[in-house]
Amino acid sequence: MDLTDVALFCSIVAAGSLSAAGRRSGHSPMAVSRRLAALEEELGVRLLHRTTRTIALTADGETFLPLAQSMLDAKAAAVAAFSERHEGLSGVLRVTAPNRIGRALVVPQAVRLMAENPLLHVDLILSDSIVDIAAAGIDVALRVATLQASELVAVKLADNPRVLCAAPSYLATHGRPERLVEIDEHTCLTLHAMDGWPFTVGEKPMSKRIGGRLAANSVDTLRGACIAGAGLALLTYWDVARDLDDGTLVAVTLEDAEPELLAIWAVLPTRQHMPARVRTFLEVMKQELAAHIRS
Repeated sequence: MDLTDVALFCSIVAAGSLSAAGRRSGHSPMAVSRRLAALEEELGVRLLHRTTRTIALTADGETFLPLAQSMLDAKAAAVAAFSERHEGLSGVLRVTAPNRIGRALVVPQAVRLMAENPLLHVDLILSDSIVDIAAAGIDVALRVATLQASELVAVKLADNPRVLCAAPSYLATHGRPERLVEIDEHTCLTLHAMDGWPFTVGEKPMSKRIGGRLAANSVDTLRGACIAGAGLALLTYWDVARDLDDGTLVAVTLEDAEPELLAIWAVLPTRQHMPARVRTFLEVMKQELAAHIRS
């Protein structure tokens, strides 16, 4: 099948007429009509109802259109894959990530990838809220959460357990809880819209209702308040790894419960025709996260 004819068919549908498609491609309306007829003959179906002024997809045309677009996407991906071997990564890499992981890991690696690949551009959205990657045209979303079933593709990059923690100054003043029920006696720092902390008791998940005098909309705010001695916080390992290492924060272990186990995931709109820039970014993130685990 001649992909030039396939591309011309997609152009006709997008432009709304044979003549408009001809102007875009530099062909006469007669040549466009002839190429469309050749494609229909090869497929053995009629793809478009056409008059002198209008065109409309037939039922077979409706079926063929997404297949045609997939063929053109595959061609573009193949060309990009081999050209990037010689020219380096290119195009725009669109990534969204939580604020702390984004600043600590994604930004430095994005800067390095751009330095190594002069034709690569990066569009980065840092947010602790969930971004609709399909609507925003995002290539990769890094997420730290229990993922819900969806049509999106999820790739696990690293483990990221939750950690119950507090500043040494808070524990010196208020004591250290040893059992889950004792959390009720402490000040808890909470995220908006999160009125319960997820734990595992035995092998069963449970949500411990908590309340406190300080609630915030960002993890960084809670971390800062926790470091200042304002109370207990349930954060993820990557939020507080350095603070735990240098003693700024202390992990609080309970005898009868463990915080929920999480992971860092890369969420993709599809596995098909993944550009080299996306594959390379995922490999870099896995390596960087693994290095942090070893350290």
